[in-house]
Amino acid sequence: MLTELEQRYRNNLLNSVIPFWQQNSLDRQYGGHQNCLTRDGRIWDPRKYTWMQGRAAWMFSKLYNEWEQPRTEWLEAARSILDFLRLHGRDANGLCYFSLTREGVPVYRQRKPYAAFFLAMALIEYSKTGAAGTEDYVAEAREIFWRMREWIADPALLGRPAMPGGPATRQLADLYVVLWLAVELLAVDPTDARYREIIRDSIAQVKQHWLASHRTLLENLPLDPTADHRELPETRLLCPGSAIEVSWIVWHAMEALGDESDTAWLLDVIEGSLALGWDGEHGGLFYFLDAEDLPPPALEASMKLWWPHTEAIYALILAYQKTGEQRWLDWLARVDAYTFQTFADPQYGEWFGYCDRYGRVTHGLKGGPYKGFFHVPRCLLFSLQRLAGKRGDSSLA
Repeated sequence: MLTELEQRYRNNLLNSVIPFWQQNSLDRQYGGHQNCLTRDGRIWDPRKYTWMQGRAAWMFSKLYNEWEQPRTEWLEAARSILDFLRLHGRDANGLCYFSLTREGVPVYRQRKPYAAFFLAMALIEYSKTGAAGTEDYVAEAREIFWRMREWIADPALLGRPAMPGGPATRQLADLYVVLWLAVELLAVDPTDARYREIIRDSIAQVKQHWLASHRTLLENLPLDPTADHRELPETRLLCPGSAIEVSWIVWHAMEALGDESDTAWLLDVIEGSLALGWDGEHGGLFYFLDAEDLPPPALEASMKLWWPHTEAIYALILAYQKTGEQRWLDWLARVDAYTFQTFADPQYGEWFGYCDRYGRVTHGLKGGPYKGFFHVPRCLLFSLQRLAGKRGDSSLA
């Protein structure tokens, strides 16, 4: 099974996913990449979404740095996207825009910290390529990191002041970006002890989101210890794909610290989230669930989206690599079969992103404001790396 998976993942990455974006998205005139693409690669929205630019620059850099043979075209793509983003993506005060015109003129401002996070991630990864002109990239990423922590602590700095009637909550997504970026900064700046402290604190905070009754993580944790998570839909919100993604990010963080003492708990998060989120009737992972089995407000709650399935595939391969237990291969076979049958497009390449509960494609686009060159190639690359490590071979050749 694993040999077949390796061959298929490698073929899908090199001959389907990467070529789709490399051939259709790179803007040779203005720089950056066009991330809103139809099924066959045509542009349906010329605007460029900044967090998608950061994700793509990170992904092309990661491929250049970690594939068996560095490919110049990946480095050039990463450079073009990152140059565009650095030139146009932030205002004079360092705040990121959410979207830009094709030429780089601001359209909307980002009122969350995530565009800045992906810019910082791209800066760090591109700095590892050894390309000229990257001497200050880590320093720029470091500056973004500390400002991002301020924005998360006080959303009013991004134009989102807390309202007196709003619930005081902590978002799992905010923990995820701080944790992952701290891990990346630790790798390039290991003498700064603050990163290790932040990683440990972030992991402890993630564990506070654990909902033992459901064996998964709450998306939004009430900060008032007397608050009842059953009162509001947002504090009952469960996203199995998000919980699974956070679990493998925490695992990467534990590896960075050299302390994998939370392994058993992470395995419980992965297995519990899969058991909770899997649609036993039609297959696939539900997007959102309610902890009290009440109707989730999001109309897409019962839909099947591409990205939770990519997170599940990688997390299952990681769990198997760590334990060698058959239960993870059993889950992997189920998730992998559904994913490639439902999302992979054999005609035009890449993956569909949005299907209804029955696995029927609802949106033929391959890229948009929330889907781009990130989740699919990241899953395939990381999975191939862990599969190679499982057989004792660090090469991807």
